[in-house]
Amino acid sequence: MSLPQQVIDLDDLTLRTFDAEADLPEFLRVVQESLEHLRPWMPWAVEHSPARTREFLAGRPERWASGEEYSYAIVLDGAIVGSCALVRHEDTPADCIEIGYWLHPAATGRGVVTRAARALVDEAFRLPGVDHVEIVHDPANHASGAVPARLGFTEQPRRSADSGELRIWRLGREQR
Repeated sequence: MSLPQQVIDLDDLTLRTFDAEADLPEFLRVVQESLEHLRPWMPWAVEHSPARTREFLAGRPERWASGEEYSYAIVLDGAIVGSCALVRHEDTPADCIEIGYWLHPAATGRGVVTRAARALVDEAFRLPGVDHVEIVHDPANHASGAVPARLGFTEQPRRSADSGELRIWRLGREQR
């Protein structure tokens, strides 16, 4: 099975797999400092705890190996400023993978997520059988919606979810 790169170097920006033990203190701090910013958009932020962050990091290698989720620390100028991932969901077609992302509020507005998402699109299309990439977000989260628009994704019909309506953006292999 072909896997995404574990380290993606984009000059001052690096996407890299997590080291559960070494990254825990810094990642926990970044998450805790970002909670107010993330709570409206990320359901996991509402129930955040240090134990959950520890569990999240500890589970990354298994999820990577299974192909279920390829998670990266977003590292800007040597410091972790967020996280992004390629995620396969049970309810999406096998030829589709979703990109998810979040940033510490101090790192927003500088194109960091757009650059990270562009790199993840490249990684997604290297995976066998992936013909579409999606970005899904709350319609009120305009900052998240700006990313797929910049990258050439097209908006799809909205879906309903337990948390409300979801805005769906899709990019096909042939659109690149």
